[in-house]
Amino acid sequence: MASVQQTLEQLVEPVVTAMGYELVLLEYSPHKGSALVRLYIDAPGGITLGDCESVSREVEGVLDVEDPIPHNYRLEVSSPGLDRPLVKLAHFERFAGETAQIHLRVPRPGAGNRRRFVGTLAGVQGDTVLLDTPEGRVEIGLSEIERARLVPSFEAKEHRSRS
Repeated sequence: MASVQQTLEQLVEPVVTAMGYELVLLEYSPHKGSALVRLYIDAPGGITLGDCESVSREVEGVLDVEDPIPHNYRLEVSSPGLDRPLVKLAHFERFAGETAQIHLRVPRPGAGNRRRFVGTLAGVQGDTVLLDTPEGRVEIGLSEIERARLVPSFEAKEHRSRS
């Protein structure tokens, strides 16, 4: 039997994809008597407030008809933001060359019992994410990853005024 999370993903992803967006991540957080369903969507040209509203309306309609959540819920739709979550192997491949922070499900004994790694994404190999860290390359299986996000770069460009 599918979990509520899996059922939501199966219902929502085709709707979002048919509208021309990518479902980056679906988060389902049940609470006593209510729940939160948060969708992160993306598109090649970026996401606007209007995009979020359109997706929200369509997804809300499907959820109202299918009724996969046994109690009240709140639906939120947003862009992935600058610190975009990385969930699928395609995300790690697409953002190769960018800085990412990866948290493992369990500490890695050979790496000083670390769970958190920060480095430059070097792509994927099979179902393994390659991350170049200051200590060297780390190979992390997708199934080992609890969560991963891009680390935004806010390098200030020097502006000089000329007299």
